[in-house]
Amino acid sequence: MKLTDLFSLQGTLFAMMLVGAFLKKKGIVDDNGKRTLSDLCIKVVIPCNIFKSCLIELQPGIFRTCGLLLVSGMILQGVALILNRFMFNRYPLQRKKVLQYCTLVPMSGFLGNPIAEGLYGPVGILYTSIFLIPMRIIMWSVGTTYFVAGEGMDKKKVIKNVLTHPCLVAIYLGLICMVTQVQLPKVLTETVRYIGNCNSALTMFIVGTILADVKLPTIVSKDTLFYSVLRLLLLPAAAFGVGKLLGLDNISLGVSVLMTGMPAGATAAIFAARYDSDAPFATKCVVMSTLLSMLTLPLWGWLVG
Repeated sequence: MKLTDLFSLQGTLFAMMLVGAFLKKKGIVDDNGKRTLSDLCIKVVIPCNIFKSCLIELQPGIFRTCGLLLVSGMILQGVALILNRFMFNRYPLQRKKVLQYCTLVPMSGFLGNPIAEGLYGPVGILYTSIFLIPMRIIMWSVGTTYFVAGEGMDKKKVIKNVLTHPCLVAIYLGLICMVTQVQLPKVLTETVRYIGNCNSALTMFIVGTILADVKLPTIVSKDTLFYSVLRLLLLPAAAFGVGKLLGLDNISLGVSVLMTGMPAGATAAIFAARYDSDAPFATKCVVMSTLLSMLTLPLWGWLVG
């Protein structure tokens, strides 16, 4: 992988992001439209993209690599949970919730697949999907409790929501198809492929609509810079160390580092607004880390090789 390839991919994604910001500024996509696009992406487009990545010829050693990536994802989520126990205690409660959630949940669910597919092809999407399983589980369980704790959460409902999340269901079905090498009807596979191919543009439009809601001069502060250093430099450095210890190959190591080095998850701003937390600060963390990631992701791509 050449560094220029990653810069070119970043530039393409950023251009699509600007289109999303333009659509939001012009009122073509309003707040309701943004929520609709997010639901469409999470519940339909990303699952199709994940399932599409599993429609490949089974290669020797692929399950060992997937297993190591799963272990890596679990270790890194454990590190994030430990950091959340003490790192943000000096902040006001509403801001503390945002920082804790953003430490657990990067934008890998949105931004990860386009970058993984652009750099590594279908196997990159597969590896990304496996690596993100622990994050998705923590996101819809522990992550949501930061905002809704004390509102009588039903643990059984939380478990059900996690296990039946569309992205995880896509992984279950995709792995079954990959293991069995079953030949699905062409009309089904082509439909999934076409929908999955919408992923890059749609996700970048959504990120762009978030950028449009913030005045850029207001996003720079000590707190947003501190968080960005943690999210974009320190956590991917930990992912690099864990990956080396586990003996990950270049592609799987690249996936784990780049997915960990993604900016703050866009859902942080959505949850913060929904549950009366510090929504403006959450949005600034998302925007600040997204803009800085345009510099840090190529750096990590070059370091990983």
